[in-house]
Amino acid sequence: MVPFHIDFVHVGFHYGELNIEDIMAFITEQKRTHYCTDLNISNKGEEVVLMGWIETRRDLGSMIFVDLRDRTGIAQVVFDPKLEGLADSKDLRNEFVVALSGIVNPRPEGMTNKSMKTGEIEIIVNKFEILSKAQTPPFKISDEKVGENLRLKYRYLDLRSKRLQDNLKLRHKVTSSVRNYLDAQGFLDVETPILYKSTPEGARDYLVPSRISEGEFYALPQSPQTLKQLLMIAGYDKYYQIARCFRDEDLRADRQPEFSQIDIEMSFVDQSDIQKMTEGLVKTLWKEFRGIEDVPIASMTYHEAMERFGCDKPDLRVDIELVDLANVVKGSGFKVFDDALAADGAVKAIAVSGCGEYSRGKLDKLTTLAKHHGAKGLVWIKSNKDSGELTSSVSKFFNAEKLEEIFNTVGAKKGDGVFIVADEYAKTCATLSALRLHLAKELNLLNASEDRFLWVTDFPLLDYDEDEDRWIAMHHPFTAPSDGDMDKMLSGSFNDIRKLKAKAYDLVCNGHEIAGGSVRIHRDEVQQAMFNLLGMSAEEIKSRFGFFIEALQYGTPPHGGIAWGLDRLIMILASTDAIRDVIAFPKTTKATDLMASAPSPVDTKQLDELHITLKS
Repeated sequence: MVPFHIDFVHVGFHYGELNIEDIMAFITEQKRTHYCTDLNISNKGEEVVLMGWIETRRDLGSMIFVDLRDRTGIAQVVFDPKLEGLADSKDLRNEFVVALSGIVNPRPEGMTNKSMKTGEIEIIVNKFEILSKAQTPPFKISDEKVGENLRLKYRYLDLRSKRLQDNLKLRHKVTSSVRNYLDAQGFLDVETPILYKSTPEGARDYLVPSRISEGEFYALPQSPQTLKQLLMIAGYDKYYQIARCFRDEDLRADRQPEFSQIDIEMSFVDQSDIQKMTEGLVKTLWKEFRGIEDVPIASMTYHEAMERFGCDKPDLRVDIELVDLANVVKGSGFKVFDDALAADGAVKAIAVSGCGEYSRGKLDKLTTLAKHHGAKGLVWIKSNKDSGELTSSVSKFFNAEKLEEIFNTVGAKKGDGVFIVADEYAKTCATLSALRLHLAKELNLLNASEDRFLWVTDFPLLDYDEDEDRWIAMHHPFTAPSDGDMDKMLSGSFNDIRKLKAKAYDLVCNGHEIAGGSVRIHRDEVQQAMFNLLGMSAEEIKSRFGFFIEALQYGTPPHGGIAWGLDRLIMILASTDAIRDVIAFPKTTKATDLMASAPSPVDTKQLDELHITLKS
């Protein structure tokens, strides 16, 4: 039989002549015996078969040394090109895919590499086959200084790096550990639909047009919220799912348009039961992946978190807290402070060590940062580290005694800086929260050697959406009101809608919300009252949630749940700052896939089938 040869051409690159019969014969006859890092000195003298990619190649003339890489790591293999069948080893280049057989030998004395898992041995090759040739890569796989956009464009190459392979292995192990924990707790893994009804929960839906039902749409789920509640109504009692979710919202380092969550729901439980189960999972994961037996989890209300830290997901590794200055500056005659307090706003401050010597340029940059987060400006007071003398951006409005009183009230000491924001309550808190984290990172005041957990509870039931000029659910419209507010909501007898509380809770780690949930509404009249509170008409309720309201009327147990952000969880355990480092194929902050050039146009035929016409 005449061997079949083929020349591979890709993007203008000539792969050369490869013998398909030889390649397949090697794969058929020489099955892989080990991954690279399975081997060590105990395998001395064994004949092994390895397969992988050329990481590096060093041609010394008489010998060719190659670092062979597979998903486990690297092993050094040695070719003697003078031996029969090994002459083509001269042609090997980085990222070629090869299969080889050889004998495991100890490395010569003085040539061991203690930094490598396989640093005591090398494989002396007796047979090999080039399975696939490669172009010169646009970057070296091990080079960590390559720009992010280039890495994302060639994600399949970046995924060969040890950094990303370690992260994705960790993701696999964490997911397996989560499943094992929940299985042992009696949960059932149930899949829910990806194509579902549009039930907006705050973010925009990704819509999918129906070809069969003209003018109608599916939505990709923002979460399986109503579906998991329906499973409780159906009697499944304990449900979980590693669920894919989709939200068409603005992105940031810890957010992607599609993400995975550990979705959990339980029946016949209260808030404490769900928190206890969740804390058990935290302890399981941190013991297995951090080696930590004791994982303390603090707790505070939403109101306390906002007062002390300015946000509902504070990073407790930063020992800086907000201080209310209203009583100290009220009636001071300084218009900025007086106006804020007169409008029911706030005057709050933080004290930061090491800022006493900040230059005017640095202080101006902090003012710009404050304005970026919505504040009108930033007031500062700083103390000379030697003399303790105070200087301030508002020295002409306050005498030395008043400046010192403000400085001391915030808890500042010699050499510290005090930063004050006076504005609407929300803007004041958000601005100082951002400054707190910015300065902690800039001055190395963040204790990165530990993970700090926090339960945030007693959230407001509703939040005001200024863009839509209406009240919306702070979590989602299926969250139960607190026991003390239930009758008030049903009767409409509350005085201040802002004071209604929810049975909602978030789990925060290192300033990231890694899980959030609530006890759900399980009575149809309460759910109707909630929809009414949100200003939904009877027609709108029936159109969007009629199936769910009807289901509540057929015997619904008290239930609640929680959903973990799996990507954020892995991000923390992998000690990285961006979830794209723990996702195989992530999007950019503009929700684009640089590798596949998505989103992209589609042809007119597809649009016609979906009854869609594009506006010019």
